Amino acid sequence: MGVGPSFITIANWFPRKERGRVGAFWNISHNVGGGIVAPIVGAAFAILGSEHWQSASYIVPAGVAVLFAFIVLMLGKGSPRQEGLPALEQMMPEEKVVLNSRHAVQAPENMSAFQIFCTYVLRNKNAWYVSLVDVFVYMVRFGMISWLPIYLLTEKHFSKEQMSIAFLFFEWAAIPSTLLAGWLTDKLFKGRRMPLAMICMALIFVCLIGYWKSESLLMVTIFAAIVGCLIYVPQFLASVQTMEIVPSFAVGSAVGLRGFMSYIFGASLGTSLFGVMVDKMGWHGGFYLLMGGIVCCILFCYLSHRGALELEQQRKKCSARGSLTPVGGCPVIHFALTKKVPAMLALQ
Repeated sequence: MGVGPSFITIANWFPRKERGRVGAFWNISHNVGGGIVAPIVGAAFAILGSEHWQSASYIVPAGVAVLFAFIVLMLGKGSPRQEGLPALEQMMPEEKVVLNSRHAVQAPENMSAFQIFCTYVLRNKNAWYVSLVDVFVYMVRFGMISWLPIYLLTEKHFSKEQMSIAFLFFEWAAIPSTLLAGWLTDKLFKGRRMPLAMICMALIFVCLIGYWKSESLLMVTIFAAIVGCLIYVPQFLASVQTMEIVPSFAVGSAVGLRGFMSYIFGASLGTSLFGVMVDKMGWHGGFYLLMGGIVCCILFCYLSHRGALELEQQRKKCSARGSLTPVGGCPVIHFALTKKVPAMLALQ
């Protein structure tokens, strides 16, 4: 539930050239949060005793989460305008030549959340591209997480201890790689998110084959760690891309579409359909499914990248004309796939 507000805050306060690093730092929070659950629960058991296992397992972690949510609520700021400051584009003029058109379009107060979703997200091809990137990333990720332990135990005949080692590296390897990816997209790729995502998915394709065919614990662990390093990078970069293809007031709606598509379709493909493929064709059928998902993910990364470049060129074209009023070749709304723009949205 915190994803949408977090992305909106990042989009409002941080320019495009910093969003990769800021988004990466935010993105590792779920890895860190998952890692500290065991120490918190362990300490609660030590203090409360095993007879209060319900409180130690559920109430204490929930209380910690509520405490930090309250701290964020008190200290967090929604947008510069709410604090009496100019908008990000006014404070940093270079933000006028980026993908986000918040400077050109403001969310009308009389538009409902559903109207914003339909206008800026549902009709936006780039929002669908990013959502489909996430679908296939989740398919591969959940396929590995759900079936990695069973595959190692039944097919590779690893012990539970050996399986745990490979699984541990799969999860924790994501933290340094995500931070590095954020820095690379800001500095090396100049704010372009999808090229690195495509590179990561291509490497995952190779490592998936190595993980599938390897017999030694060392090689399986290495390939699992590499996949763990890389699989969270496209997911994180898709999140950052979302902030740059819709207006800031529609970021939450776009995140909602991504989340729905990812868990309803992506997680189902990686868990249920993988199991069906294994039953029908054997383990190689499941791996073929994941490899097909990787290819599809690369395809939608490419389409998303092209869409982002088109939006960027539109913004540069309008900025070069030195006017923020509608002119020939510069659409009033770059994000909606419609020529009919409500009068309330026209630029003044």
